[in-house]
Amino acid sequence: MIKFLNPSGVVKPFSKYSQVADVAGNHRWVHISGQVGATPEGKLLEGFEEQARQTWHNIIGCLDAADMDVGDIVKVNQFLTRTADIPASREIRDEMMDGHAPASTLLIVAGLAHPALLVEIEVIAAKAEGGKAAKAASAEKAPATAAPKADPKGKAKR
Repeated sequence: MIKFLNPSGVVKPFSKYSQVADVAGNHRWVHISGQVGATPEGKLLEGFEEQARQTWHNIIGCLDAADMDVGDIVKVNQFLTRTADIPASREIRDEMMDGHAPASTLLIVAGLAHPALLVEIEVIAAKAEGGKAAKAASAEKAPATAAPKADPKGKAKR
């Protein structure tokens, strides 16, 4: 079971994320390398919003390949090159996460691997071993916190 917590003894999150992701029991862990705003064909998109949306589409594709979805994400690390992009980054993240609020870190960095990159995001996900039966059993024990799988056009499916 995965619990997302915001303890009363620490500062409240500045946007939609959790201070703690507590993963108990037998879970399969997936670490996704930093994804950037390049299409599967290798085309780097221009502008922050385009890069950020493509970055999330790439993350969702990686999760899908691991038989996971955004609801399985327990930690997000975001790297931006411009402070001015923070509001758009939060808005796009919230849209793509469709209410799911894993632990999160946001850093402003001097640069990324290519000078045209404006955003890079890496995630860690965990899924209960045993497939759908294990996930259904853990859902009965705790309130649902997982978001449904997002489609490639952006919004999460319900």
